[in-house]
Parts: sequence; structure tokens; C-alpha cells
Amino acid sequence: MKNLLDIEAMSIEEIETVLEKADFYKKALQDKKVPQILSDKIILNMFFEHSTRTLTSFQMAAYRLGAKVVNWEPSSSSLSKGETFSDTIRCVSGYDPDAIVMRHSEFKAPYTVQRLVECPVINAGDGWRAHPSQALLDAYTINALKGQVSGLRVAICGDVAHSRTANSNIVLLGKMGAEIHIIAPPAFLPDISKYNHVKTFDTWEEGLNGCDVVMTLRNQKERLELADIPDDVEFFHTYGLTQERLSYAKENAIVMDPGPFVRNVQIADDVVDDPVKSKIFEQMANGLPVRMAIFDLISSGGI
Repeated sequence: MKNLLDIEAMSIEEIETVLEKADFYKKALQDKKVPQILSDKIILNMFFEHSTRTLTSFQMAAYRLGAKVVNWEPSSSSLSKGETFSDTIRCVSGYDPDAIVMRHSEFKAPYTVQRLVECPVINAGDGWRAHPSQALLDAYTINALKGQVSGLRVAICGDVAHSRTANSNIVLLGKMGAEIHIIAPPAFLPDISKYNHVKTFDTWEEGLNGCDVVMTLRNQKERLELADIPDDVEFFHTYGLTQERLSYAKENAIVMDPGPFVRNVQIADDVVDDPVKSKIFEQMANGLPVRMAIFDLISSGGI
């Protein structure tokens, strides 16, 4: 793979290569011995949507590997003057970046970019369809904390239907041999007809039974019609993850969330801050070595 556009296109061997390389970079960061393999490269970040974790960790990953980074801002670009998306991409491609990291609200926008440029393209999230690097860092976190992904039962709770992270995780964790339980209100349930490893539940007791990992998701309000946005208090009362509900999972279950999380809507304060079960901030930190691994593998000829 010379680009990272989707989890579906990755073989299990390619996924394992990314996770192994991320292990290398996590240790290199701890030892402060990071090889400057991108010292002659320029990375172009093109984020058409707001981001904290993904944008910052891609920036930090590039800097740690010695690259120079250009952050393109849509609000100050010629798109505001009527320039088309494809013409903008052709323009920046002419400046010869060594890789483009792209986030966009449109379905498969990074695929459009990939057809217009010569350099590798990394999908940092498109619409509610896919977020491959997030799924890779989630799998890396689970593997690091549980020793494996195969055979585990992972619950994904909340607005799964509109979550690009959930979509990519369902595919990736399934490829790695996990069973997925989805706990969500009917309006937030995805179509799972093409998956054999996914089950849906409308009660916490059944859905969390035997789960090793519990992953919560925020309500994707920016992708919902106003009438479809649930009341925060009512949603928490019925579908928020509390300590009581978490007790239905395995005793040694871990809690994850890709962020941003909304306290006391999708997840209770005392679950976020649980010193034993909550691995949310460790999960976020793992975005750095995983994205360093992605840059390394793509810049060296492909994952």
C-alpha cells in the first residue's frame, strides 16, 4: 500500500506491520532515539474539519521524524473565492509535497485527492465513512494492554451509525479476530448485514456480557439533523456508560474512547477518571507512535 485510504484494503500482514513498527517508535520515543528518516521531506496537512488529536499527532509524528510540516487552512484558501476542490488539489500538488494528510467531510474525498496527486495520501477521516489511522491506534492500544486482539469481545457504545471511527474499527478488529458488540439506540445502529462478527444489543447487561473492551462514542451532532439530536440528559440516563453498567463487562475490562468525549453524556466522570479501567488518555497518546509508523512505512515505499 502506497497510500492509507481504508482499512478494507489492508491485509492482516500489513496491519501487523504497522503495529510492530509502532512498537519500535514507542520505544524510540521513550529512549529519545528517534531516527530522522523524514529529514528531507515536507508533509502537507489538509484538514477541512476541526481536529485536536488527529491533526496534532500527525504534526508531532512528522516533526519527530525530522520532516517539515505545512498546515493548509481552508478558511484562508481560494476555496472561499470559488475555486473548486479539485483545482485546489492540483495547485498544491504542483508544489511537490512528499505526502498529504487529508481530512474532509465528503464521502471518499481522499480517494479523489489520490487520483490528482503523485505523492502518498493518508486518510485522516472522511465523512462518517472511515478513519483508518484511528482504528490502527485503537487496535495497537488493545493489543498492548491485552496482549492480543484475536478472541476478544469489544463493545462499541453510542452513535455508531454516524462514526467513521466505529466503521473502521468494526472492519479492523474483525480482521484481527475480535467479536464486536454494538450497544446503541435504534437510530444510532449501523447496518451490520455484511458482518458475521458483529451483534447489536439494546440493553447494557446483555451487550456488555463477557466484554474485554468497552469503547464509547460521542453523539455526532455535526452529522445529524437537529430533530435527530437526542437530549443529553436523557441520553446519559439510558445510554451513558456508568460504573454500574460497566460492571456487566468482565472484571478486568478496559474503557476506551477515541475522543473527543463528552463527560456525563456518553460516559460518566468517574469512568473517564477510573485509575484502573480507563485507558482513554493512554489510547490518545498511542496516536503518536502509530502515526509515526504510518509515515515511516509509506515514505519507504508502502505499508
